[in-house]
Amino acid sequence: MTMQTWFITGVNSGFGRELAEQLLSRGDRVAGTVRREGSVDDLHAKYGDRFWIGHLDVTDLRRVREVADAAFRDLGRIDVVVINAGYGLFGAAEEFTDEQVVHQINTNLLGSMQTARAVLPHLRAQGGGRVIQISSVAGLAAYAGASLYHASKWGVEGFTEALAQEVAPFGIEVTLVEPGGARTSFTGSSLRLSEPLAAYDGTPAAMVRAFRDTQITVPGDPVKVAAKVIDSAAQKVAPMRVILGSDSYQEVTAALRRRLAQVEPQHASAAETDADS
Repeated sequence: MTMQTWFITGVNSGFGRELAEQLLSRGDRVAGTVRREGSVDDLHAKYGDRFWIGHLDVTDLRRVREVADAAFRDLGRIDVVVINAGYGLFGAAEEFTDEQVVHQINTNLLGSMQTARAVLPHLRAQGGGRVIQISSVAGLAAYAGASLYHASKWGVEGFTEALAQEVAPFGIEVTLVEPGGARTSFTGSSLRLSEPLAAYDGTPAAMVRAFRDTQITVPGDPVKVAAKVIDSAAQKVAPMRVILGSDSYQEVTAALRRRLAQVEPQHASAAETDADS
């Protein structure tokens, strides 16, 4: 197997950490970013120069460019970029503070967009590469109590699907990954909840409070998810989407069928607004 070099945002925990460990253990090089210094010292001690670390908060858009430029400068060619950093903010839409709204969008959406924009000049210059955007089942299906998280992930989906068409002429291929629930630290360090309003007690939006109040078992195995993401990078034609988890498949297909059922009956009435020929 030919050694590859990967750039991954958010390698301190969750899917990012699992990806880094699997790639390093098989002999690849990884440029990983972390917000908290020292959080991946164990990996650096074990793998040395094959593990490059950049300190990055993706809400600092200028810093995103600086870290991406440094990684390509220090490592040369980077074969695969995985845009992974992010977190989940849940609650009813009116429960969030303005600061929470801005930070969620800045992290999940603008941070992802800027990471892609920062690496594209380098990928074009080297004649191609692969960009893998970690999205979510929440990028294609929607649930009460997750409106702001959906706003960030649906934005990522639209941006990434259009981006794939823009960069294809340069030999750059793009994939969206939509995992379902996985047994990572997401419900710990990567999950934040709004301050609840009593008005929403007993409503569908309040269901997300169970993440904080109870232990919910989800089906996804992060080791298997990371392995599938790695496998997708080896496909000769990059898949536009990789659905991971039986829950993700069920929720996504159900959401798409509901959407078609809402749209298809309007075939005739939609044409009524066309200009007369």
